[in-house]
Amino acid sequence: MANAFFTDLITTISERGRTLLRGGRAPVDKHAATSLAELCEALVSGAGEASGTAMARDVLDGYHDLDAEGRKAFFTALVHDFGPDKTRLAKAIEDWRAAPSDEGASALHFASEPRRQELIRRLNRAPGGTPELVAMRTDLLDLLKANPELAALDRDIVHLLSSWFNRGFLVLRKIDWSTPANILEQIIRYEAVHEIHDWDDLRRRIDPVDRRCYAFFHPAMPDAPLIFVEIALTEAIPGAIAPLLAVDRPPVPADRARTAVFYSISNTQRGLGGISFGNFLIKQVVEELRRELPKLDTFVTLSPVPGFMGWLKSTSDATEEDRNVLKLLNEPRWIEDAEMTAELRTVIEPLAAHYFLKARTAKGRLIDPVARFHLGNGARLERVNWLGDLSAKGQRESATVMVNYLYRLEDIEKNHEAYANDGEVVASSAVKKLLRGEGRRLLDMRLSS
Repeated sequence: MANAFFTDLITTISERGRTLLRGGRAPVDKHAATSLAELCEALVSGAGEASGTAMARDVLDGYHDLDAEGRKAFFTALVHDFGPDKTRLAKAIEDWRAAPSDEGASALHFASEPRRQELIRRLNRAPGGTPELVAMRTDLLDLLKANPELAALDRDIVHLLSSWFNRGFLVLRKIDWSTPANILEQIIRYEAVHEIHDWDDLRRRIDPVDRRCYAFFHPAMPDAPLIFVEIALTEAIPGAIAPLLAVDRPPVPADRARTAVFYSISNTQRGLGGISFGNFLIKQVVEELRRELPKLDTFVTLSPVPGFMGWLKSTSDATEEDRNVLKLLNEPRWIEDAEMTAELRTVIEPLAAHYFLKARTAKGRLIDPVARFHLGNGARLERVNWLGDLSAKGQRESATVMVNYLYRLEDIEKNHEAYANDGEVVASSAVKKLLRGEGRRLLDMRLSS
């Protein structure tokens, strides 16, 4: 109620400011990017609180009226015309060189800030400004690849969004069957790992005693989950997704559950891409689950490997013999043939271990984005699961492979440091043994010790 009152108050101030600002003159042509840029110039140059809020609202409304070309022109104007004040910056540099001081350094810092950052701050003051800026960045991302000169604007928006959406502002909420329908609809819509087919399917994911779902929200977007995680409570670490999602599966009684399985993590706001919430989400959910269910002692993921099939088809690390076996993946019903699956397993498991432990991009990064996320958060690569995802998507993207990442709280910091500082993939001995020749080497080491 307090939030609603505050929003209504700001909206009233905005509307009155808009009336005062316009006086008797005609409103700006909001359909033209150049006119909108002029309005931005007036906004960033200085205005009272009420008139500034109204002007910010006019800018955001005008932005909605622009077509694709108009938005590109608007973004281009923000890049070229709203950089640092060059005169002010030159003076700050000159003053610093003449007499370096903390005060001069501060003046130099503020003078070097692009004017578009202050513009974005003022746009954020408009009623509903925060979600509209997030949506605006989605449009910017659509244009960025073909227009790399817009990268400077993107950096400025990300810089500010990272501050506004830092962990201190995020609220963790449990999602269950009593959650408002408009939020549940978004869980269905934005589930990115394992499609939710209908409302009955959603209820099976969040309502049973052995299921949990949590999401992060931001006070400026109270009805929009930013990221959510789906959890299954099990007795042991699972190796396949189908039993977890089966329609007729028997629920696990809470007092028998020992393992929490994070089987799906989905972002909902593309405009917040590059701003990480997942690491905070997992760690906070672990704490919530431990308080609710003290008998839980294992926290793992059951994760997809979305780029593995593409890597299998193109890697030079596969031998000619491997390639001949991998051709079996082209057979339409290979997963139903025990001989084929057994033969493929002997090739794919070692290649999967190589994919995670040895293969890298040209820049030296792990190829798999899911692996980068979990390993960067301090998890351990625990297990490679052959035939983990038999769905059409699982076959197409990962040759059915899924993996478990283990979050052991006492090791998270150490694992994170190993990955962040040295690029080391912390993995279980079971995964390391899958590497060709590694199992024999480990056995020799044990025999000699």
